[in-house]
Amino acid sequence: MQIIRQSSFRTTPWKNGGGVTHEAVRVPADGAVFRWRVSVARIAASGPFSDFSGYRRFMALLGGAGLELRFADGTAASLREVGALVAFDGALAAHCELLAGECTDLNLMVSAALPAPRVRVLRLTGAMSLDAAAQDSLLIFAIAAAVAVDPIGGGRQILLPGDLALASAAEDGAVGLSPVDELSPAQVFVANLRDTA
Repeated sequence: MQIIRQSSFRTTPWKNGGGVTHEAVRVPADGAVFRWRVSVARIAASGPFSDFSGYRRFMALLGGAGLELRFADGTAASLREVGALVAFDGALAAHCELLAGECTDLNLMVSAALPAPRVRVLRLTGAMSLDAAAQDSLLIFAIAAAVAVDPIGGGRQILLPGDLALASAAEDGAVGLSPVDELSPAQVFVANLRDTA
């Protein structure tokens, strides 16, 4: 299992020049085209999102008072609480309206040529197990409070908020999760994704 600390994220500009994003991981690591990418962005002002045609986008609120996304097809989605999650087509023009100041969000972008990933935000009040079998990658991102990650082969790791754990298919089996402080429930963003069509 690979642990990617927030301090090692790589800063890159938004495609539309409106800000920067902090890449945790992208596959492949270099080049303009990627199969999937995990990044964290600070949204300092309302405005349009970059065009990511050909990608599925999954976005979770990490901090701030929230935002509303208004899409070109007339639909909208509000993220008002930390951990709120929305999925949308990267080709669909989106305008972000901040509700009360800047926000931070987590983004997973997956090529539409790949199978749709299973993405969710979990609230941990105790120990639980995630199945990493038959998937190419299992992503675990700590949103709020520290999380203990226990791979099947042992070697417990602690994720602080903003850290990412990445398990590959070679590490087939269950991965245990639990809040480090049992009195403070933790939130984690979890995605199972297949890296081949």
